[in-house]
Amino acid sequence: MAEAESHQRARKPRPAPLLFEPSEAAADPEHFFDLESIEDPRELLSRSTELALAFRAAADRAVEFQALGAAQLADPRRFDRLTAEEIAHRAGWTTDYARKMIEFGQGLLRDGSPQ
Repeated sequence: MAEAESHQRARKPRPAPLLFEPSEAAADPEHFFDLESIEDPRELLSRSTELALAFRAAADRAVEFQALGAAQLADPRRFDRLTAEEIAHRAGWTTDYARKMIEFGQGLLRDGSPQ
């Protein structure tokens, strides 16, 4: 029983899923995941916090995939390998940042893809 409890505590909490809004709602600048219609401040704080955590998790995950892509493009075994400068240009990064992302991606590839 104690083992099951420690396993549950060790699991990363999953953020609330991001739900895609209909295009009509997305076109309205005042509309944001229906938060503007929530009247209870407790519920508003709770739902907006869930969304903030979900966006952060999505951004972190996207950065990991950027790093994987950069590392794969820079792989010297590829016949169409790109330099850090070329990767930086494609991604809108500085060359130094591209080098760091390539290194980060190589670590992810070595240790296993992001979960």
